Amino acid sequence: MRNQWRLLLLRNFSISSFQNSATNLQVLKVNRNYSHLTSFLNRNVHENAFNSVIRNQWIRSFSSEPALELNNKEIDQVALTDILSKASNNDQIKKGLETIDISISHDEVLNVLQNLDGNPEIAWKFFTFVLETEKKILSSKSYNLMLGILGRKDFVQQFWDLVEIMKKKGYGVSKGAYSKASINFEKEGLVNDLDKLKELRAKPDENSIERVCFRVCELIRENDWDEDIQKKLKDLNCSWSNDLVAMTIEHLSVHPTKALMFFWWVEENPSFKHNGVSYNAMLKVLGREDCTDKFWRIVNEMKEAGFQMDMEVYNFVMERFYKRKIVKDAVDLYEFMMGSSVKKPSVQDSLFLMRKIVVSKNLDMELFSKVVKLFTDGGNSLTESILYSVVKSLISVNRLQECGKILKAMEEVGFVPTKEVYDRIIFHLGSVQRSAEALQFITEMEASGCNPDSRTWCSLIHGQCVARDLKNASSSFRNMLEKVGVTNAGYAFEVLMSGFCRMKKAEDACKFFTEMVDETEFRPHRTTYKMVIEKLLVVGSFNEALSLIRLMKGNGYPPYLDPFIDYISKIGSGADAMRFFNAITDKKFPSTSVFIRLFEAFFKAGRQNEAQNCLSKCPTYIRSHADVLNLFCAQKPVDLESSAVVA
Repeated sequence: MRNQWRLLLLRNFSISSFQNSATNLQVLKVNRNYSHLTSFLNRNVHENAFNSVIRNQWIRSFSSEPALELNNKEIDQVALTDILSKASNNDQIKKGLETIDISISHDEVLNVLQNLDGNPEIAWKFFTFVLETEKKILSSKSYNLMLGILGRKDFVQQFWDLVEIMKKKGYGVSKGAYSKASINFEKEGLVNDLDKLKELRAKPDENSIERVCFRVCELIRENDWDEDIQKKLKDLNCSWSNDLVAMTIEHLSVHPTKALMFFWWVEENPSFKHNGVSYNAMLKVLGREDCTDKFWRIVNEMKEAGFQMDMEVYNFVMERFYKRKIVKDAVDLYEFMMGSSVKKPSVQDSLFLMRKIVVSKNLDMELFSKVVKLFTDGGNSLTESILYSVVKSLISVNRLQECGKILKAMEEVGFVPTKEVYDRIIFHLGSVQRSAEALQFITEMEASGCNPDSRTWCSLIHGQCVARDLKNASSSFRNMLEKVGVTNAGYAFEVLMSGFCRMKKAEDACKFFTEMVDETEFRPHRTTYKMVIEKLLVVGSFNEALSLIRLMKGNGYPPYLDPFIDYISKIGSGADAMRFFNAITDKKFPSTSVFIRLFEAFFKAGRQNEAQNCLSKCPTYIRSHADVLNLFCAQKPVDLESSAVVA
């Protein structure tokens, strides 16, 4: 038997037969103007806000996110509506549709009608155009989709006219179209039309495609496929149309082998020949984990017959492959579609596949390289946003160390990484404690002529601080000074000091701070001094904070007084105050205003005794200063004030 012979062929069918001929596939294409993914980078980050802004930018750009969904780009409804509303004949409609890259195919008709669901007038005009120019591509599904759109008060006449057309073609009203129309009829008070529709549904034409399909499917489901079942199918005396065959195959989706046997059996009927509708229905059923050999067999048969795979079917099968983690077949199917001369997967679909490859159980770089080559050979360009999306996926499976391989594969097909790309990858390698790989990236940058600068090293140091790897971050800063000098090292140093302070290691920060200033020509920013001094005083490290005041003076900055005055006035002593006064000036004592500020702070904190103690240690010219005397005289004695409260 021919069918048994075909099954034997399936056992020996190799995917290589598809791969060897993939470049010759002819598949319908729609030239859509897909927008590239927006860049995750803000290219104009202000230097003075580097630490806070760049951190937020980096973490947002590479944070783990849910996987992308397969997404068919929606048609420009405004342009489509404008074209159809203004066109006065079919030629104008055809030319207008060409301007927005809409070709007339079964798949595209369904797509257009779905987009025009809320505009029955325009949808009907489009459907009429297809009916008059390309009616062979319309199926029962197309008619029922249009019928559902027309099921409303202002289009009742067109609704019933279309029902009559469908009856003549043997099409019944589908459950979806019936449900949609009946809801609208009831809502809009069309009682007679609702009753008529219910009667039509209750007493379907026994010769309609739907009823014949029901009988055929019932027969196939309840019997094993053998000569007896084939005889019973012949005895039904059906007029086999592609719509009937496709509908039968779809209803046999839970019995894929039986659906395939029926697909081949009906082909033996001399009056029947498969077309794109029936082929696509068969592929949709076979696109599953346990039928991949059969699926590729039909793909080849369809190709040889000159038909194309619908994008709807492609997306449906790809989603199944993804769910079952059949990545190899997903890549082969992508190759099939990218090899078409007309219709290709979108940029989003291509990116989705790249991300699926990198999160697979075992990263197959051969598959990834194959996809990016197919992508670029198809006229697309790899962008930074595509790279960043792939990196996100690597992060989600803790596989960022493979980023170098991904970047190399993209470079091999023309992607040219910018310095910003390197910086961002280096940051994240540091953030997952992959400092060795990050340093390798820096070496590769140098080799490619993209010289790392202070921002590159800052990226690494920032990443290492995020990973709480202060040892390597400190080492990287030293390397930075050796490689690029001290001129622009201030931001990286502030990031490093912030990392120390976040980990409550302010004293270690002070030690490293002192080492860098004393042993090199490096001059930290004043903001960095202020940050570390504040953190030191918070933990009570008064002596260390004073040491930074001395370094601050040496770097030519005015002393940072506020946190010291606040600290001494609340928990310090008169002796601490004198040490502070000595530290902030090269003279013997600072100006009188500094003394007055500290005395005022003591009084505000309710520490009059400590203010007196501090005053007793001050030089004579301060003790006798009129403003100082007035300040102290204005204060009530502590013992008298306490007595007044008791009284």
